[in-house]
Formats: sequence, C-alpha cells, structure tokens
Amino acid sequence: MAEREEGLKKIKEEVLNLSVSPLYAERVKNKYFPVIGEGSHSAAIMFVGEAPGENEAKTGRPFCGRAGKLLDSLLDSAGIKREDVYITNIVKDRPPKNRDPLPDEIAIYAPFLDRQIELIKPKVIATLGRFSMQYVMNRYGLEFELDSISKLHGQIFSADKFKVVPLYHPAAAIYNQQLLSTLKEDFKVLITLS
Repeated sequence: MAEREEGLKKIKEEVLNLSVSPLYAERVKNKYFPVIGEGSHSAAIMFVGEAPGENEAKTGRPFCGRAGKLLDSLLDSAGIKREDVYITNIVKDRPPKNRDPLPDEIAIYAPFLDRQIELIKPKVIATLGRFSMQYVMNRYGLEFELDSISKLHGQIFSADKFKVVPLYHPAAAIYNQQLLSTLKEDFKVLITLS
C-alpha cells in the first residue's frame, strides 16, 4: 500500500512540474491546476476520461462540473459510490477552449495514466468518450476490437489484467438527452464486473 501511495504521489509531482507539456503555459497563464485523479487507490473500477474541462482545471478535481454531476447520478443509479472508484483522464491539463486533446498532448500524458493503472490495478477500466476508449484499447492489446463508440459502448472487452468497458462521455448526454438512458444501462454492466 505504501508503494502505491508513493507511486501516485510521484506522478502528481511530475505532472505538476511538467513544463515540457504544450499545455503547461496555458495552465500557468490561467492559474489552473493539473487534474491528476481522485478516489480509492485500490479501486476495482477506474474511470478514464479525456481531459479536464474548465471547472476541473480551476479545482484540480476530475468531473466536478455538469458532466461530473451527471457522472455522480449515473454512479448512484448503478449503486456505485464515487469514493470507491478512481477517476482520472488521459490528459491531465485542460486543452484551451475545451477542444479535443491533440495527439502530442495524449502522447506526453498517457505514460502517467499507464503508471496509475499499474499502481491501482483496477479490475475494470471504464473509458469515458472516444479518445480514452481509443487510447486504452490500443495500448492494452484490444486494437483489433476498435470501432466507433456508438458500436462499442457498454460492451465488455478482456485485456491482459483487466476488463475494458467503453462508455459515452457523460457530457454527451448533456447535449443529447436520449443518451442518458443508454448510459444508465451501460453503467449497470459495471456492477457485474466489480
């Protein structure tokens, strides 16, 4: 347990000082925080989003804005406590104007996510959105299964050491209310795995 705590602390320090990141200057200019992750360090379920939004960058907490409130309600609907899971993103700093993360940004931050996964050892990684789905599936030997998120959401894939469940990003249901019932159904899948 001490090794896990030390490892996660080291990741936090490294991301805080990641001045080579193309997003670092933006963080400093806007007085933002990097969003490392939060939750149980021995979580069975790890949620991986894409990149922090403005609310997240202002607080340093993942999923604390509108999408976060929706994530909380989806967790509740599935009987999962937020404090029992670990929530993070691939990219740890906010891209300007909430644009999609760029390939070089994903490349610079992804090794931190890999280390978080290695330390926490979740049984399930629930990807939130297409960027995290593509990264996790490519990284962990499931590239042959890749398709659009509209085809893969809610399905269970077996990687070497954990299951992967692609999910729509909660923000998608803010803009398309019809996705909310789909997300609720997909979250029920997580209960069967944890």
